[in-house]
Amino acid sequence: MAEMIQGTAAWFEARCGKVTASRVADVIGRLKGGGWRGERARYRDQLVAERLTGQVAQHYVTAEMYWGTEQEPRARAAYEFLFDASPVQVGFVDHPAIAMAGASPDGLVGDVGLVEFKCPKTTTHLSYWLAGTLPEEHRPQILWQQACLPARAWTDFVSYDPRLPADLQLFRVRVPRDDEAVAAIERDVTEFLAEVDAQVAQLRALCRREAA
Repeated sequence: MAEMIQGTAAWFEARCGKVTASRVADVIGRLKGGGWRGERARYRDQLVAERLTGQVAQHYVTAEMYWGTEQEPRARAAYEFLFDASPVQVGFVDHPAIAMAGASPDGLVGDVGLVEFKCPKTTTHLSYWLAGTLPEEHRPQILWQQACLPARAWTDFVSYDPRLPADLQLFRVRVPRDDEAVAAIERDVTEFLAEVDAQVAQLRALCRREAA
């Protein structure tokens, strides 16, 4: 487990060219007809480029993303207070068996838990309250974090919005480990990484041919 602060240069370096939890949805996304979504190929191309250049792709930071980053410490403090928990922050955690893949959970809770914080726009946060379950768009990230930390039995998904009345500011749902779903996502990631490896090998072979 890499000892580093998320968002630092060392953290970005540790993630370079690897499948991460925040992007694993792009790996497994399928169309209604069963084919892969276009995001999969674009993410594959990004990882190929990262491996060949050794540089992490730059991403545009939206106002909502900036808000979320700024509010996370407050979300963490609220979670600690409400649930008497003390999550331990970690950097990048490599998958124990699948090379070039890992995750960066927002915290380790005790000996068996994980926590993931989100600070979305208010309408999104309220939709989480109304649904009362883990939002489907975040399920792949949660599953992949569980895959990378197999000793963890559950994840607390937490959404936080300080703009609302106090009793609506923090939403939490506990997501138990799903070994069957974890195994399925691991198969998809393994297949995807094989495609990345093949494309990197092809490009390096072309370079050697040109140099000969």
